[in-house]
Amino acid sequence: MKRKWALLTLMIGVFALLTGCEPLMVLDPKGPQAETTAKVIWISIWTMAIVVISVFALMIYVIYKYQASKQSEDYEPPHIEGNAIVESIIVGIPVIIIIFLSIITVKSNYEVEATPKGYEDQKPLVIYASSSDWKWHFSYPEENIETVNYLYIPTDRALEFKIYSHGPITSFWIPQLGGQKYAMSDMITTLHLAAEVPGEYIGRNANFSGKGFAEHIFHVEAMSAEEFDKWVEDVKATAEPLTEEKFTELLEPGHLGQMTFSGTHLEFLPPPEGHDHGSSHSNEDEHDSNDANDDEEAGH
Repeated sequence: MKRKWALLTLMIGVFALLTGCEPLMVLDPKGPQAETTAKVIWISIWTMAIVVISVFALMIYVIYKYQASKQSEDYEPPHIEGNAIVESIIVGIPVIIIIFLSIITVKSNYEVEATPKGYEDQKPLVIYASSSDWKWHFSYPEENIETVNYLYIPTDRALEFKIYSHGPITSFWIPQLGGQKYAMSDMITTLHLAAEVPGEYIGRNANFSGKGFAEHIFHVEAMSAEEFDKWVEDVKATAEPLTEEKFTELLEPGHLGQMTFSGTHLEFLPPPEGHDHGSSHSNEDEHDSNDANDDEEAGH
């Protein structure tokens, strides 16, 4: 009896602690890409919950129905052969579940890799996000500014991140806005995001990259377009220019606070060329160039 009360008290205590916990960031989406990911996670959780509950219910039923009973010493259980219906159910249900989850997963992958729904006709804000040991560098080429370890973005606007690394492979991830993308030194990966709720979020490196990995994080703040434009003007007017010497110093391994510069390192240290994985614009440009070549050949 004491054990039962102890177990009940422990369960009540665990549930009380869990009710005070904040929701997981991936299940608290603030953008369309993250919302798609959260829906897939919830569908997977509920599907697994139904399977687990059904299995335990059947187990309890079988144990109760076919529990051992007092029989005579010469009792022989009846010979039972396989049941085609039962075997079909046992094999068919897992296959159906796998097909169901596969379709949802593949469909969601195409959605999160593309420009967020509702932003297709909008010019995205392009930001180059590059990592080093153990810092994040954010270059705004159109605004001609650069930040270190923090990211300001406008809400209700498509964002196109060009991600690469100045060192080991890392992973760019803002859980409340979308999934992660790897950053590599020899190619660019493109990540499409959008923030629909103003606020402060946490971004991090999701791939182990040495002893400073735990603190390889960055601050994200989503704000209205007007506030973002004002911030850009303030940076241009007050921030120090980013020189090649200063950027070389920033690439040295170590941790830094938040820093702001006018100009970007893209001018003297361009990103990797020849690869741009996940960019729809590169494909469009390629098609345009092919069409132009075709037209030129037709003219000749």
